[in-house]
Amino acid sequence: MVLVYLYLIALYFVGGLAGEVPMVGGVLADVPRPSSTTSIAFTARRAELSNVTTPGKLRVVENSGVCETTSGVFQASGYGDLTATESIWFWFFESRQNSDTAPLTLWFNGGPGSSSMIGLFQEHGPCRITNDSSSVTLNPFSWNNEANILYIDQPVGVGFSYGDLKVGTSQEAASDVWTFMQIFLSDSRFSKYQKNKLAIWTESYGGHYGPTFAAHFLSQNAAIAAGRAYGITLNLKVLGIGDGLTDPMNQYPGYITYAGSNPYHALVPSSVIERAKTAWTKSGGCQAQIESCYNGGSNSVCSNAQSFCNQEILSPLAGNWDVYYVPTPNPDPYPPNIANYLNSIASTVGADVVWQETNDDVYLNFATTGKNSRPVLEAVINAGIRTIVYDGDADYILNFNGVEAMVDNLNIQFTSLYKQQAFRTYTVAGQAAGQFKNAGLFSYIRIYGAGHQVPAYKFGGLAVGEVAAQMFTQIMSDQPLSST
Repeated sequence: MVLVYLYLIALYFVGGLAGEVPMVGGVLADVPRPSSTTSIAFTARRAELSNVTTPGKLRVVENSGVCETTSGVFQASGYGDLTATESIWFWFFESRQNSDTAPLTLWFNGGPGSSSMIGLFQEHGPCRITNDSSSVTLNPFSWNNEANILYIDQPVGVGFSYGDLKVGTSQEAASDVWTFMQIFLSDSRFSKYQKNKLAIWTESYGGHYGPTFAAHFLSQNAAIAAGRAYGITLNLKVLGIGDGLTDPMNQYPGYITYAGSNPYHALVPSSVIERAKTAWTKSGGCQAQIESCYNGGSNSVCSNAQSFCNQEILSPLAGNWDVYYVPTPNPDPYPPNIANYLNSIASTVGADVVWQETNDDVYLNFATTGKNSRPVLEAVINAGIRTIVYDGDADYILNFNGVEAMVDNLNIQFTSLYKQQAFRTYTVAGQAAGQFKNAGLFSYIRIYGAGHQVPAYKFGGLAVGEVAAQMFTQIMSDQPLSST
């Protein structure tokens, strides 16, 4: 049944690219319509629920020997069982130094519906997949060099997670992640991290996840402090969002700008760009439909806006270049595929099901609910959470033109200071690697030569992931970005 399910996914995303943004019926990030195919897939995933669960507890494999091979560094992988029919997969790596006092970082990939094993094995984990996808090598620029890091496959049904697919909004996802963290930090193996500084880092659809998760954590903390709820307070201090979708109204025009003028080459002829401009501005066009969605539009209004904008703007403007790394024709085989490797080690690390990069049923659940998360992000920043937004300048799918427009429209306590700043060159070991601004507890950086998965790339004479590691270390040390 698992093989049937995976085959159905392959059929459903005909012509799809490997990555966090599905290709549906030949259109990037279109809204899938329910069909007999999706209902069969949904049933197939539910059929795996015969596994024994431990509601409210963890099921853990310690020190599997996979990925982190640094001597003396603890790792654990397994499930947090939210209920008897909902199990969230995690993989934890303690910091390579000072683990008892180091911050605890949560990592979430986007989609919605994409596995956080992408971040672990292709981006910034203790190991990286090799170019032939057959094995892994130790990553000297892993984010667990100085932080404990917890990779979480969520919502239920994503990656190695499995169970009832109930989640269809970022708020529902936030509630499940909060519950998972209560289970995780109640376990004797991890309870020592309850007081450590906590950070949320995410990318792509994480532009919605990150602010919503952070806001929910802060709300639950306040409820606990006021005696309205019971639980473990989460010591949230940092939010990081990479190549994120947060505010479609401000971000969609970025596709038009980037397609015609980016650091590499035009993606399509000028005639295609002109048609996209018309699709944005015309009566009943993309801009008008997003505005209707923002102004209290129903789920169907928002769904129709997403479908129209992606059919008329996002997808045609991509041309035949890889949407995650535009210097290369579509599809770019880098970062290497991780599916076969993950499934080869699944039983060793305690996974119960076959891994899948993106769950189309989860994507379908979310496809009718996407709105504007910028007000939530503003509230989180104004609550005193150190926040960084970062973007790779070779990424089209969530390009820096759109992300910077979103940032420029933030209404936060640091807005005036941010607008007074000029971009400065970000250097790593003396080499120019990007452009950045700091304003109070907020930072933004555009990283040269990086695609959608920023830590997976290198620039100039720097190593893969070196720029992202410096950025991460500075922010996690409660410092603004600075050149070295």
